[in-house]
Amino acid sequence: MPKRESISERNQDAATGAEKRRKTALDDAQATAAGTRERRVNDDYAVGWICAISTEYVAAQAFLDERHDRPEYVSVNDNNDYTLGKIGEHNVVIAVLPDGEYGTASAAMVARDMLHSFPNIRIGLMVGIGGGAPTRQHDIRLGDIVVSAPRSGKGGVFQYDFGKTIQDQSFRTTGFLNLPPTVLRTAMSGLKAQYESEGHQLEAAINSVLEKKARLQKKYKRPDPSNDRLYQSEIIHPPNDEKSCATICGDDPPKLILRPERSEDEDNPEIHYGLIASANQLMKDALIRDRLAAEIDVLCFEMEAAGLMNHFPCLVIRGICDYSDSHKNKEWQGYAAMAAAAYAKDLLCRIPPNKVEAEKRVREILSSS
Repeated sequence: MPKRESISERNQDAATGAEKRRKTALDDAQATAAGTRERRVNDDYAVGWICAISTEYVAAQAFLDERHDRPEYVSVNDNNDYTLGKIGEHNVVIAVLPDGEYGTASAAMVARDMLHSFPNIRIGLMVGIGGGAPTRQHDIRLGDIVVSAPRSGKGGVFQYDFGKTIQDQSFRTTGFLNLPPTVLRTAMSGLKAQYESEGHQLEAAINSVLEKKARLQKKYKRPDPSNDRLYQSEIIHPPNDEKSCATICGDDPPKLILRPERSEDEDNPEIHYGLIASANQLMKDALIRDRLAAEIDVLCFEMEAAGLMNHFPCLVIRGICDYSDSHKNKEWQGYAAMAAAAYAKDLLCRIPPNKVEAEKRVREILSSS
């Protein structure tokens, strides 16, 4: 007589079957996910994107349409961390400077290592945050975007030497750097015309990313406009005082340059095209800022581009997180990084892949110069 199966045995078999089905479903899901991360060879990547800090690196990754597996190999002496993926029809390699390192020399090393490991790179982008130089001619606000663009026949990046000091310190100009690649400047002109005609959707693109990545919202969403304060140039935040400007410097109207709110038919963030000033140290001097803005029409200050332009021909895109004065704070850094990355994605999507492939490899340009 066959042995009768007990109720407990039937329950155990059912549980085992359910566990097997769950495991199969999990394996299928993992296989599907793996399918979206294609493994590619390093020569498949023709666009190099460099970030200076992790905040910019996170923003860049957030705008990838696809994530690829990590590179199969890198050059022996390459110390970069890479994220690989796709934006539009372009395979993009993103790198970030080592933690705690800033300035032109560090940026140049990251670019050099990238070109050793990814020799097919043909166009470059330097995307991240910077300090604005607002004037009556250029109504630059926090969260706006500045794109390096040639002016008066000179390159879009101006190099100078200046210390991380407070006010009234001298500086030394060292000249203008090479023009960005033609294919990037052409796409920039086309995108500028598109935005002027139809407006842009950068804010919507940022919000869409943040809806999908809720953990980023606290740091990367747009801060309240009331936190965008432009102080009169002679108002100085006390050195070595970590308290907020709202507490220390206040928001009394005589201390501020008052600006009207932007209307609904104005772009917000607004994109500004022109000269970016680059040095190896931080600009924290409103008087020097105003002088350079008045004399050579500088729109933005940052710390890395001068290390790239003659070693890694690229377009520089900066989201504005402060006003290059003593009133520094990190509140706008996340949103400014997102704004710059959103613009960079729009720019790449205007460039046909065959136009990129028609460009010379950056390594060839540098070896022949």
